[in-house]
Amino acid sequence: MKQLILLIALACSLATTLQAQVETKAAPTTETAAEMTPADGPVMTFEALEIDYGTIEQDADPYRVFKFKNTGTEALLITNARGSCGCTVPSYSKAPVPAGETSEIKVRYDTHRLGQFRKRVTLTTNAGDEPIILTIKGNVTPKPAEPAAVPTQDQGLFNNGGGK
Repeated sequence: MKQLILLIALACSLATTLQAQVETKAAPTTETAAEMTPADGPVMTFEALEIDYGTIEQDADPYRVFKFKNTGTEALLITNARGSCGCTVPSYSKAPVPAGETSEIKVRYDTHRLGQFRKRVTLTTNAGDEPIILTIKGNVTPKPAEPAAVPTQDQGLFNNGGGK
């Protein structure tokens, strides 16, 4: 039993030691932001990574657009865009986005579904190994009830009481 406790303690201290030795990069101090050159390769810079639909009525406009610019030095290529569920469908241009150019990703959410939502779109690009996560959120409320197209029996045929 003592050996097991000693083994666990040794494993914990080893894990702590390894985690404490992670190297961090220092921020550049000699250049100002205006003097810095664009990053090598493609860089995807979004106007916003999250779009709030707000409170919308059921079956309202399902589309929102994420606009971005390639602020890098090489063409940017989106290789995949995947919604977190079938109710969130992204669409995008398959053509490369040249350095300095802008483009967009259009996201369609199924606004027939009622209630609050928070969904993600995961992008795979040539701008790095890490995927880019876009988020949409909002609240869908029910449509107001529509009046019946046919009069009820109480209203009669011509809304005059039905000859009563």
